[in-house]
Amino acid sequence: MNSKKPQMRVDIGGIEIKNPVMTASGTFGYASEFKDLIDLNRLGAIVVKGLSLEPSRGNPPPRIVETPCGMLNAIGLENVGLAAFVKEKLPFLRRLDTPIFVNVYGKSTEEYAQLTARLEDIDGVSGIEVNISCPNVKSGGMAFGAYPESAAEVVRAIRKQTTKPLMVKLSPNVTDITEIAKSVEAEGADSISLINTITGMAIDIETRRPKLANITGGLSGPAIKPVALRMVWQVAQTVNVPVVGIGGIMTAKDALEFLIAGAVAVQIGTANFINPHATTDIIDGIETFLMERNISDISDIIATLKV
Repeated sequence: MNSKKPQMRVDIGGIEIKNPVMTASGTFGYASEFKDLIDLNRLGAIVVKGLSLEPSRGNPPPRIVETPCGMLNAIGLENVGLAAFVKEKLPFLRRLDTPIFVNVYGKSTEEYAQLTARLEDIDGVSGIEVNISCPNVKSGGMAFGAYPESAAEVVRAIRKQTTKPLMVKLSPNVTDITEIAKSVEAEGADSISLINTITGMAIDIETRRPKLANITGGLSGPAIKPVALRMVWQVAQTVNVPVVGIGGIMTAKDALEFLIAGAVAVQIGTANFINPHATTDIIDGIETFLMERNISDISDIIATLKV
């Protein structure tokens, strides 16, 4: 076993991060919630809770349901809004030695563009992750990420408003995720993260009612990992920008599977609810794996899947 720690730095669309372990939006709050639990400066990057121009209360409860090997959530993108984020949340984030990605969403292309434009000159925001799984109210509620054309439209509008690195987060609820990936890459995405949650539902057989007030919600956790892994592998072979893997990553072994499949980094989501130390445990586990095999650089295992 090599006693020297391996080189863990990776580049995510122009942002160098100290290791490939990031947090997933909506599962880590605004990071301050975890400050007494883990060393936030050990993380590769932090992706904060999805942000909109104005505050949002989200969906009515119940909005979280545990499922076999995962959970359903219908939070509805509750958040404090841009002004409160800048005033109340960003001062703490600026003190960290960790790049901060702000996850953004809107109900129209114009909202995405306005929010991005207002983030452009704000200090402390390293990059922007674009959630294109949101419903486009001008198109009857169709998700922006459902079709290559609408995905391209929103990324094109955002790209015009910012010089910050753009990471586009893809929905798995599509026919061919590689076509969506190619469309956002063509419009200026610097990296691509996937997957967002898979639409699902749960029913109370006694009341015969949905367990979620919203009826359906997003399935996350270990149950979706095989789907996420397959989609990451497909997209990594299709695009030339870095790919970030998301979906059911609970352990270092899970993370390593995504890296071997072609992801340059991973985001940890549902695991944070079960084990608040999941992110740092995974960093330690990846380091140990590399050291035990005398691998000196994390890049030596990325995209090494043998088929």
